[in-house]
Amino acid sequence: MISNKLTAKQRVERAYVELMGHPSTIEYSGLLMVGKYEVRDDVRTACTDGVNCSYGMKFVEKLDAAELRGLILHETLHKAFQHMFLWKHLWKQNPRKSNMACDYVINLIIKDLDDDTGGFVRLPEGGLLSEDYRGMDSQQVFDALSDGDDDNDSGGDSLDDHDWESGEQMSDADREQLGKDIDQAIRQGRMAAEKLKGATSQTLGALVEPKVDWREQLRDFICAYTDGKDVSTWARPARRWLQHDVYMPSTVSESIDRIVVAVDTSYSIGDAELTKFLSEVQSLCAAVSPQQVDLLYWGTEVVKHEVYGRDKQGTLAQSTKHESGGGTDPSCVSDYLRENRINPECVVVLTDGEVPNWGRFDVPTLWCIVDNKRAHPTNGVAIHID
Repeated sequence: MISNKLTAKQRVERAYVELMGHPSTIEYSGLLMVGKYEVRDDVRTACTDGVNCSYGMKFVEKLDAAELRGLILHETLHKAFQHMFLWKHLWKQNPRKSNMACDYVINLIIKDLDDDTGGFVRLPEGGLLSEDYRGMDSQQVFDALSDGDDDNDSGGDSLDDHDWESGEQMSDADREQLGKDIDQAIRQGRMAAEKLKGATSQTLGALVEPKVDWREQLRDFICAYTDGKDVSTWARPARRWLQHDVYMPSTVSESIDRIVVAVDTSYSIGDAELTKFLSEVQSLCAAVSPQQVDLLYWGTEVVKHEVYGRDKQGTLAQSTKHESGGGTDPSCVSDYLRENRINPECVVVLTDGEVPNWGRFDVPTLWCIVDNKRAHPTNGVAIHID
């Protein structure tokens, strides 16, 4: 008598086909075809090197169909996020925490799909899952996790094994090509989903969305008003040469006079966002060397005004005393500048964009808007900080 029971390999093959055909997961079809997969008896649960996937025979045999699809999607999401390549610096710091951090991010996606599909995919028992990490990337989860056992290189509590070493051995050219292949695979899967009226997610959409670094936009804006003659200085060596043990002078412009940086005091601007923003402002000050930076904290009125000359700008992010509060009305900033006859060359405003009006500024203004792409200033230029 011939048994109708499928082998572990056949079950994996069928699960791949099911994932590529289901309306809720068809957008992963391109990613599922990146690399190769195999079923082996020497794999604990599953393993990926960021391109190829291996599944443990005994582990596959004890999973039901939904859990097996969840396991395969788990490995596929590691590929989508390029975890083994983009976060290898975390692995070098702490292998256990890096494995856990990556898993926490992608398992929430599987949980949401479980809820949306009525159990078509389900996270296998033992997968790390916590709502505490929703909205975080792997770096943020890594930072939030307690250190635990720093000497544990086994993968710790992660559902699967992560082959970071293979990723580290890839050449820069191969990694760059892989990134392009994954980007194309995501796009192809989303096109298939749209054509066949399947679901598309914000998660994969964000991975292929054209990204413009807000730091570069901020730097371009400030440097646009630094139009004087560049001069060389040995007081601050050019940083890009230091890695080669070569000391070269950096160039600075002595023409920029005064910059105003105005920070929204509303509670939606947290310490993390403020530190990130002011650290970049501090870096820019080192590059363009303004005569003075006026740092204003404002809500419905300007509640604090700090002044940083050139000799103090190097510690701006560390020495400022953040003033928190409620209310958001940027017109108080433009009014304050006029009333105090402050005439900067440009104004940079950090805000959540939840404002009744955008004020009336008489100088070039850059709005750095935190996590609110619905906000559209009526004056100046806007960049968005996620």
